[in-house]
Amino acid sequence: MTTISSSEDSTDTVFAKRASIEQVEEGSELAPKFDAHGLIPCVTTDADSGEVLMLGYMNREALQRTIETGEAHYWSRSRQQLWHKGATSGLVQKVSELRVDDDQDAVWLRVKVQGNGASCHVGYRSCFYRNVPVGEAHQSRRQLVFVESGKTFDPKSVYGDTPNPTVL
Repeated sequence: MTTISSSEDSTDTVFAKRASIEQVEEGSELAPKFDAHGLIPCVTTDADSGEVLMLGYMNREALQRTIETGEAHYWSRSRQQLWHKGATSGLVQKVSELRVDDDQDAVWLRVKVQGNGASCHVGYRSCFYRNVPVGEAHQSRRQLVFVESGKTFDPKSVYGDTPNPTVL
């Protein structure tokens, strides 16, 4: 087993070395598979409604801190830094449940969002606030359709002059 430790935390999270398919798929050890960039995708949903709130990425430290603190931490690919969700906005994601998929290369968080319940830096509740028409609907309408009636908060009043993390 490999121990991943953090100088700020007294508890160490242990990630097992990936030794066999049986161990990874049927075993009881957490042996996450991070990609070539050291990241693992994380789908985050509302613990009560099941609504998809966001898709983020975690590196080893983010996964470790999420497990240790019970609050969602991610790796910001745009800012290239660890990101404690809600540290700036107050919209902290308290983890109700953390699951790993069958081959341990994706994570699912079920969370309760503090504050007004929003998770999107644009101000909407969910980062998935637009629908893409498919099939026959796409033939008649090729534009995105907003599925949330409005923003939950004003990003300027919450984030102030903090740079927008969206990269073009």
